[in-house]
Amino acid sequence: MTETPKLLSADEPGPFLRLLGDRVREARARRGMTRRILARQSDVSERYLAQLESGQGNVSILLLRQVARALGMPLASLVSEDPEPPVELTRTVELLQRLSPEQLAQAREHMVRSLGSVEVGARQGRIALIGLRGAGKTTLGSLLAQRLDVPFIELDREIELESGLSLGAIFDIYGQAGFRRLERLCLDRAIERHHRFVLATGGSIVSEPSTFARLLAACYTVWLHASPSEHMDRVIAQGDLRPMAGNSQAMVDLQRILHGRESLYKGADVEIDTSGRSLAESLEDTLEVLSHAQ
Repeated sequence: MTETPKLLSADEPGPFLRLLGDRVREARARRGMTRRILARQSDVSERYLAQLESGQGNVSILLLRQVARALGMPLASLVSEDPEPPVELTRTVELLQRLSPEQLAQAREHMVRSLGSVEVGARQGRIALIGLRGAGKTTLGSLLAQRLDVPFIELDREIELESGLSLGAIFDIYGQAGFRRLERLCLDRAIERHHRFVLATGGSIVSEPSTFARLLAACYTVWLHASPSEHMDRVIAQGDLRPMAGNSQAMVDLQRILHGRESLYKGADVEIDTSGRSLAESLEDTLEVLSHAQ
């Protein structure tokens, strides 16, 4: 009698569930979302999210992993809502996954130059400022646009104009996914309409891979940053504590967001530290950096 072959043995569930929890927590931090906000927008209880982030997720995910392994495919492919990607894309991703971080940066630069739809000269004419709130994107960006004699575009304001709603209302009504769709629409429109501009982006734009890739390919990106305490002081001075309103752990959350996004922000062409610098000094620092990019 032939014995029925057993499924490939799974790893211990603990490490996998802890990894899953870490990824959920990091993804939430990159998007600047509290657990309460994520619970409301996902219609999942805060209690379950707390269990998930602590490595005590539902066992169903482990069963799905076993099915994926038996099929010889990644778990992400099994649960993806997108159509199965072309074979060449899969092979390319597998190749890129074997590269070191330095080689990945070189590969991205090569692809942008060889396959990107925007020429290098046009890209340098479009200056995009990224970073957390309080880094100076709006105030510095407005002055920079005046000095360069180009339009100044604040992406969040464009999103509000497009939707006819405040950012808070957009998130309340349409959630994170709805906001991301509007963000990409407004970014694409700005790129198509202007050959030169200074663009102030939302702090979480780096959390949406395809939108951030579009930004990097079409614009010369500058990461503005400061110390966490200076970020917080500037945000308080602006009277804006989104999404930390009513949260006694605001500084902890800010540091977690910065930590979660730092590696993404480093994808910018250059970075400028505005800590302890006046607005005029930061403007001159930025102009100096841009002069070497031309």
